[in-house]
Amino acid sequence: MTLRSPGGESARWHECPLHGRGVRPEYLVGRWLAQVFTSRHRNGAGPPSGPLDAWLIDGEGGSTRITIGTDWCLIVETSAPHEGYDMGEWGRVEVAPVHTETPFANHVGETVLAIREEGAPATGRLALEITFPSGRVRCESWAGDLRLSTG
Repeated sequence: MTLRSPGGESARWHECPLHGRGVRPEYLVGRWLAQVFTSRHRNGAGPPSGPLDAWLIDGEGGSTRITIGTDWCLIVETSAPHEGYDMGEWGRVEVAPVHTETPFANHVGETVLAIREEGAPATGRLALEITFPSGRVRCESWAGDLRLSTG
């Protein structure tokens, strides 16, 4: 069952049993998106998979990380992008600013107009939809992966 949180409601459905509540993403409303970073896994010479994480850097210097928890919940937290790292024979995680590789790239320079969350009591937050003047970006947990799409 999916529940939607109306603005200002203090519902506990979006609190992950393992990872906690994280931040209330409504604080992004009214801020403009200055930059986007993602982390991606690369194994060998092939194209990277992912994204594993997305960081939204707002015009006030705030950094919001969107990622998937070990229990497949959608985690939203304040956290700056980290450095990439080498995993030896399992490849490398690369962290870099994006220009066209994610739906958020189309909204850089725009102000966040609204936030909508979806979740379930047993698992916490499952999706986050961020509305900009020119469209929406949906962030969701899909089989343990972070999926970003236009909404």
